Amino acid sequence: MPVTLHEPERRPKSTAITDEETGAMLRAFFNLADRWALSDREARILLGQPAARTFARWKSGAADLSRVPHDTRQRLSMLMGIHKGLRYMFREPERGYAWMRKANRAFAGQSALERMLSGEIVDLATVRFYLDAEVGGW
Repeated sequence: MPVTLHEPERRPKSTAITDEETGAMLRAFFNLADRWALSDREARILLGQPAARTFARWKSGAADLSRVPHDTRQRLSMLMGIHKGLRYMFREPERGYAWMRKANRAFAGQSALERMLSGEIVDLATVRFYLDAEVGGW
């Protein structure tokens, strides 16, 4: 009779972004949006084009976090990674904030912000991966 070995069930660590994390990232994003001098239109694009009323609730802190879409949560995560990359790349935070609007050969002469404002999550990922490579991939 063959012997069957049973390994304990292994569950992958949850990668879901919790409501608490989403709330913290939304607050951080709106602070960052001020530092990047984003208009509400630009901020909405970066967050995946939520309805104006939804965006206003998020901005005021009155969001029902359980209703924030997965796509927006992923975008927030990318944006926090971009911010982190800039903080590693520049000692003075103001230089990192200014870098967002400067033309960059890596983005075909566009600024990082212009690239991200194309509106697709892949554009956020492109900027994030560029910064990760520049600072050595942590």
